[in-house]
Amino acid sequence: MGKLHRRINVKVAAKKAKAKAGLNGSANGSATVKVKRAVSKGGSKGRPRHGSIILPEGYRPSEGEPFMSERHKVYFRNKLVDWKEEIVRQNRETLHILHEDSAQHADLADRATSETDRALELRARDRQRKLIAKIDAALARIQEGTYGFCEETGEPIGLKRLEARPIATLSLEAQERHERREKVFRED
Repeated sequence: MGKLHRRINVKVAAKKAKAKAGLNGSANGSATVKVKRAVSKGGSKGRPRHGSIILPEGYRPSEGEPFMSERHKVYFRNKLVDWKEEIVRQNRETLHILHEDSAQHADLADRATSETDRALELRARDRQRKLIAKIDAALARIQEGTYGFCEETGEPIGLKRLEARPIATLSLEAQERHERREKVFRED
């Protein structure tokens, strides 16, 4: 199944889940939570960002709320943005340190150790660069309304999995199937 086809299926599943949870705007007797909209931009944990909903201090998504409600989206958006900002900050620090540590070493062993450390650090930063791309993709899925739904099945991924891995695109079952298939292909 193509990536575009999966994305469409995820959007349809997301709409169905919202309708089932009573988020389609119809008055079906479900309770709605009113939250204040923030006027200011910027901010950090617990504070509004991008004119979004203000979350109470220490807020954590719960199973009792409709899946991927506005509060959930704001919570995960804030979590992803904070994670990305931390990675970018660490990358800047690493570049600064590498730039300062470009001194010539008199001893060949010291130079080799320094080069090995530098290579390891650059490899770690490259992995983090790829992680930033995944974070950006997750932020785009929040904007599209497909975040939190499995790309393969269209079912909700689950709050516990998203809490542990906010960039997850597959439900636990779909991820396990994917890893089993990957393992079979590796063994061949």
